[in-house]
Amino acid sequence: MENDTKIKMPTIIFALFTVLLIVTTLMGGLLAFHADMHILLFICIVIAASASKLLGHSWECIEKSMINGVSRAMGALFFFFLIGMAIGAWVQSGTVPALIYYGLDIMSYRFFLPAGLIICTLSSMAIGSSWNTAGTVGVALMGVGVGMGIPAPLVAGMVISGSYFGDKMSPLSETTNLSPAIAGSSLYEHIRAMLYTSIPAYMCALAAYGTMGLKYAHTSPDMKHIGQIQYAIGSSFNLHVIVFLPLIVVMGLSIARFPAIPSLVTGIVVSLPISIVVQKRGVVESLGVLNYGFSAQSGVEVVDILLNRGGIQSMMWTFSLAIMALSLGGILAQSNIMDVIIEKVLQKVKNPKYLPGMTIMTAVFINATMGEQYMGIVLTGELYKEAYPKANLQPRMLSRALEEGATLTSSLFPWTTGGAFMSTALGISAFQYAPYAIVNWLNPIFGILFPVLGYSLLTMNSSKGKISIKEYAQQNHAKADEILK
Repeated sequence: MENDTKIKMPTIIFALFTVLLIVTTLMGGLLAFHADMHILLFICIVIAASASKLLGHSWECIEKSMINGVSRAMGALFFFFLIGMAIGAWVQSGTVPALIYYGLDIMSYRFFLPAGLIICTLSSMAIGSSWNTAGTVGVALMGVGVGMGIPAPLVAGMVISGSYFGDKMSPLSETTNLSPAIAGSSLYEHIRAMLYTSIPAYMCALAAYGTMGLKYAHTSPDMKHIGQIQYAIGSSFNLHVIVFLPLIVVMGLSIARFPAIPSLVTGIVVSLPISIVVQKRGVVESLGVLNYGFSAQSGVEVVDILLNRGGIQSMMWTFSLAIMALSLGGILAQSNIMDVIIEKVLQKVKNPKYLPGMTIMTAVFINATMGEQYMGIVLTGELYKEAYPKANLQPRMLSRALEEGATLTSSLFPWTTGGAFMSTALGISAFQYAPYAIVNWLNPIFGILFPVLGYSLLTMNSSKGKISIKEYAQQNHAKADEILK
């Protein structure tokens, strides 16, 4: 146990200097030197640990804070392995190849981007997971889009926009349940509150993707190239309708409100006999794909790039990156460095209309420094939950800001769990797809601007009959703990 009398609270100058040094190391190392993110995060861990040691924390406590940072997001980390296994299994069973093959037939290149946005939205709403959608349906849409000659970063941005919007609107989503539980709101009040900013952002994205798609509508796709892709897929896989069964099973179980992890495991199990019976793969080969991913040479480079993926090992780079980011976040949380900065910021916020914007920017800041959306939601919610009732704002105003700041921006930083996962699953770096993930950056901007302009500032007076934030917090405290576990 630590001797609390030896521990010092960081000053604002100390806290700002530490965080600035960490952000400079990450951004400067990536942009100026193109250094490996693992090494940069290791340097940041050394910086944070040294700062914590200077404040009087023991090395044992620092190690424990790193473990706590990782353990809080262990459910998300385990999901990495399942998605890797699912991608490998679904490629070998023919599910992903069939989606690409038939998608090239039925998807109009004139409307591919807006149609793809809607498909990802519906899928994510049904299963309650942006990662699940991007790692399955999104991978297939990447194949279709690239086959049509649309730039891969643009397709990836569209997939992420639709996946995250659907995730936010789904009552099955963990973050959509966690945010109101932390803020002291209710689930459906939270979803209704998000509509004020999310719908305008989504409509703007839909219009933008439609407009960008027109650029490719004027140029007919290379039908010979598409034919080569379809021939390579058709000659390598049996595209019987039964290969869609794993996707149907996962979506059906999710709609029936089965948890995401058991649903995905079931989808993987269902794909194995299809690989063995329909695709004529050996038992050992089918099981090996779960670990090492699918690998084959079709003779068409783009097909090999799209389909040679998946497996647990493909996620180990992402997994190790997430471990380091979460370890860094754990040290920063335990040393109170973030608390000092946020408390100083709160002292400057006098007008309630600026509070949602500050909350969103804080969640983005925590995402960027701690590397995990769950920490962005939990820590930001804990820091701001007392400020909202004092400002006469409804609890759902806080829960909305938590989703806009933490959930949506988690995939825009390459060193966060969300950014690392999306980059690995879709094969495009976060820096490349971020400008095209329109919903993910436009929705937070609307969340900041609309309350300042007097729109969607949800005050207590506009919610007659609602119980207090304290009562909501008491009712939902156990629920928040359950979700986190």
